Amino acid sequence: MIRVLSAMGMHIIIDGYNLVRQSKELSRLDRTDIARGREALIERLAIYRRFKPHRMTVVFDGIGAPALSPGRDRIKGIEIVFSRDGQSADAVIGRMVRQEGASALVVSSDLAVVRNAQACGAAVIESTDFEGRMAMAGALEAGEPTEESLRARRISTRKKGEGRRLSKRLRQNQRRTAKL
Repeated sequence: MIRVLSAMGMHIIIDGYNLVRQSKELSRLDRTDIARGREALIERLAIYRRFKPHRMTVVFDGIGAPALSPGRDRIKGIEIVFSRDGQSADAVIGRMVRQEGASALVVSSDLAVVRNAQACGAAVIESTDFEGRMAMAGALEAGEPTEESLRARRISTRKKGEGRRLSKRLRQNQRRTAKL
């Protein structure tokens, strides 16, 4: 019982279009058809979720929502949320982070979203960093590591600059993102 609670304790809240448009491959799909970009992201998140069964919510702006789609949906264990008319995905993410607090981890490269999440005590990871983690999960599922996944796993032991301890907030953020 304790193991299930610790695995499901983190709620990953993803700024959907931000992640799609920060990714080279997903943004190419998004430019041809916005729905294909969303579907490809959800597929990659489902693969990632098989390795790390955290609770996940992807928030998209409602402007690009499919016609007559519900505001909320669940696909492959991932909650999909479209913002309502006149409301941005950033506002929806902000509301969710205020409710979740420190148990939330926000995936976004949008500075306003990042600052709001940090102010609420949530951990934050850049969209491109999270994309690398999704790529590693995809490579593990395929059974063969890619050059990109091997590069992401390497840890340099070379010192870079003077030794300095990170702030408490940054150390907490690192501990939370290490669980990904």
